[in-house]
Amino acid sequence: MQADQTHTNRLGEWIAGRRGRHLREAVTAYLFLAPALLLIFVFGIFPVGFALYVSLHKWLIIRDDFVGIGNYVDAIDNLAYFGGFLMGIGGLVGGWLLLRRLVDTARSHGQRPWLLAIPGALHAAAALTFIRWLYFQMPEFLDIASKMRGLDRTRELFQQLLSEAFHAETVYPHWQQFRLVLVMAVLAGIVASALWRDPRNASYQAAFANIWLSLVVGIGLLNFTYAAIADVYQQAIESGTDPGIWPQLTMITSGILILVLAWKVWRSAEQQDRPFAFTFRILASLLMMMAGVMLIIEIPAIVAAGDRDLWDGLRTTIFFSLGIVPVQLTIALFLSVLLFQRLKGSDVFRIIYFLPYVTPAVASATVFRVMFAERPTAPINRLIAGLGFEPQLWLRESKGIFAILASTLKIEDYPQNLIPDWFSPELNDLITGWLIGPSQSLLVVIMLSVWSFVGYNVVIYLAGLGNIPSEMTEAAEIDGANRWAVFRYITFPLLSPTTYFLSLIAVMGTFKAFNTIWVLREAQGPAFATTRVISVAIFEEFFVKTRYGYASAMAFVLFAIILTLTVINNRIQGSRVFYG
Repeated sequence: MQADQTHTNRLGEWIAGRRGRHLREAVTAYLFLAPALLLIFVFGIFPVGFALYVSLHKWLIIRDDFVGIGNYVDAIDNLAYFGGFLMGIGGLVGGWLLLRRLVDTARSHGQRPWLLAIPGALHAAAALTFIRWLYFQMPEFLDIASKMRGLDRTRELFQQLLSEAFHAETVYPHWQQFRLVLVMAVLAGIVASALWRDPRNASYQAAFANIWLSLVVGIGLLNFTYAAIADVYQQAIESGTDPGIWPQLTMITSGILILVLAWKVWRSAEQQDRPFAFTFRILASLLMMMAGVMLIIEIPAIVAAGDRDLWDGLRTTIFFSLGIVPVQLTIALFLSVLLFQRLKGSDVFRIIYFLPYVTPAVASATVFRVMFAERPTAPINRLIAGLGFEPQLWLRESKGIFAILASTLKIEDYPQNLIPDWFSPELNDLITGWLIGPSQSLLVVIMLSVWSFVGYNVVIYLAGLGNIPSEMTEAAEIDGANRWAVFRYITFPLLSPTTYFLSLIAVMGTFKAFNTIWVLREAQGPAFATTRVISVAIFEEFFVKTRYGYASAMAFVLFAIILTLTVINNRIQGSRVFYG
């Protein structure tokens, strides 16, 4: 009895001590974070994971057979295999970079935390076994609805089916394995923390877990993609055909690597002092660019073999983005600089410019439908008729604006007169689609989007202008700089963080645009296909054709495109941002 009392007193002293206080603070912090983490998992991580699960199945309203990357192959053809290998290599490279960062951190603090790789591996194994259990558990949960057909839908029946799904023979062993690995990971973490009492112990364990996860996921993706290609070749051998996947992957990979090398050589030419070295590097980079382009010339053939609606939607989306982002930012920058001069009535104009942004999209689209109607008496047609131009179809015009301009200028056989005869049919079709340009109907949608979002960009630019120290502009004016010089060398460079933010948000927004295009579709008639951006194509696949698996695969393709554009924008424009 006395020994128990002594043990209780020691435990109370430990809890009341410094380590106990740190433990209480950590537990309290995690309890406060628990609701937020739960919301992030339920509404953020789980939907993405479930969409990935759906994209790997033939899913028409209800779950069907597992098809692997079949939906991705239907969408982008052999580029799906290239993407799988690229992500697998990215996982391996990511693990190596994380390991290098860990080594640098350990060396900077004079520590050797290498044994913590063991509990880190167990933490990674716990995460992987949880994902595997969830993968096998998901079909059992989803089949509950089909099992309840024709039966009385009571709570007791649902609880019974839920218990049966949880204890299914194909599922419950994976759950037990996850619990075992989780307990081992927790015990290993506690033992490691007790043996090496260092504030960085937990961060080292988490770093090792991330390294293991990155490496295992990378190897798994490479193996999964290779198995998919091997299966395709096995079917090709039986049918006596050649899918040609490996030659295409080799040529595209080599072409991309050469283009990256050419870019680095081009950038290194700026650092050369001698004219010969500068000229040599420029010529070498140009030759490598030509070689890289010749190697990736297989891409048009792959594009032609993929989903035509997806690639046409991507081209339309690029037209949409290129027509909005530069025009929108240029107008917003001009108006913000003008309003920042504190002119008389500038506050009223700020409100006027911001009104389109807060106007409901349906109302704005309805107004534009009336203004840009195809009738000769429509407001815009009457305006251009007064200027001596012919009335236009606007929202119902499916022709590209470049083709319309060529017809107006009496240029015959456009754009075929610009395309060499030795181009392949696939490359010819691809280039033709770009040369005819966006349709007049899409041009109206672009004008609507610019009109709607200029006010938002003006407000953000005004906030950026307010952060520029007035002393800098005043000093430049005292030194004799005119207003253009002040804007060119002081205002515009100091606005680069704002411009970078707005351009990034605008590009991502244009690639996700949907509402205004969908509202205007009834007024476009046959021209709707020319404004069918990729987000609309995904919506139609999901809600109209109910091809949930294929629509989810298309959504992940769009996500990969947006992520790639974000990385490229960050690499090119982010290095030129001046933060003061």
